[in-house]
Amino acid sequence: MQYGHHQLSPADNPINANEKWWSENAGDYLTEHGEILGDNDFIWGPEGLREADIEFLGTLTQKKVLEIGAGAAQCSRYLASRGIDVVATDLASGMLTHAEKLNHTYGIEFPLIQADARQLPFDDDSFDVIFTSFGVLPFVPELTEVHNEVSRVLRTGGIWAYSALHPTRWMFPDDPTENGLTAIRSYFDRTPYIERNDATLDYAEFHHTLADHMNSLVDSGFTIDELFEPPWPAGRDIVWGGWGPQRSHILPGTLMIRAIAN
Repeated sequence: MQYGHHQLSPADNPINANEKWWSENAGDYLTEHGEILGDNDFIWGPEGLREADIEFLGTLTQKKVLEIGAGAAQCSRYLASRGIDVVATDLASGMLTHAEKLNHTYGIEFPLIQADARQLPFDDDSFDVIFTSFGVLPFVPELTEVHNEVSRVLRTGGIWAYSALHPTRWMFPDDPTENGLTAIRSYFDRTPYIERNDATLDYAEFHHTLADHMNSLVDSGFTIDELFEPPWPAGRDIVWGGWGPQRSHILPGTLMIRAIAN
């Protein structure tokens, strides 16, 4: 196995690799993080910020809502349980299988659709609000491919909101302790993180700078409404990957953006 920051080869297909990885590892991921995420809750990131507390999406009554990169659709399940008209999509069929099981467990029904966020199976102007919580964006080389498609299916004046890895985290090791506070690579290094088994690409994750986020949204016809970098809450002792109380009260871990379709 090869792990680390390496250039992709011309034969690599990172989207297909990530679909396979997330499908095959869906169960293990939910076993590890499911208790923190909850089955029927809307959490924006490892800081534990809940949509119920901040209403980052605004009022959703009588709105049609789409979640992309939904995983097991915990966020959509939370919204559907409160009467919101929501559709959830994810690239990975394995994640949607778990979403279906959880829907059955909780007696909640809403559409679950396998879809590439760069080619959504919906008509133009279909939704009032589109969101993703740590989905899609780290796993595509070009943000504009997602933003353009979101813009297409979002009605004028609609909201596109997302959370993602804070761009500064790319410079640091994935270590939640204070040992992870020393930069080990350039912020401007775009070499993706990949996992490869012999010649086969298994996983790929891409770095997008703050300028990439801002400029790609503007180029795709959005007006940026709010940018938020949630601080680590006092007393929160959960460790999740590179997030945890030792480092995360110093180094931002999550970027949240809300934009309006023009």
